[in-house]
Amino acid sequence: MAAQKGKDLLLKVDPAGGTAYATVAGLRTKRLAFNAEAVDITDAASVGRWRELLGGAGVQRASLSGSGIFRDAGTDASFRSLFFAGTIATYQAVIPDFGTVSGPFQITALEYAGEYNGEVTFEVTLESAGILSFVAV
Repeated sequence: MAAQKGKDLLLKVDPAGGTAYATVAGLRTKRLAFNAEAVDITDAASVGRWRELLGGAGVQRASLSGSGIFRDAGTDASFRSLFFAGTIATYQAVIPDFGTVSGPFQITALEYAGEYNGEVTFEVTLESAGILSFVAV
């Protein structure tokens, strides 16, 4: 696989929960992280006192985050309303030449910032709220 352009990693939202995704406007950086909780089952009888983990027992989760320029676009308005309502909506992360991750997420942080001689920026953090799907390219 060849190197990919960071601008091609997209975050999309569908506030209505269907399949009408809109790319989030103004994002300069995007991040998708997957985590799996380990369940430690080590006890006094563990061979050599090495830690033992119970496979498939931990909670899996994903987080999406991004930051960029506030453009007051339709997706910005969607983020504001979804955050203040505490709504879980459907999002997509499009990873170039890899695939698409889709599923329910909740906005857990929405921040705005700006310096007197610069642009207004925003940061958003989302946490998975159910089963995610992956479709390979």
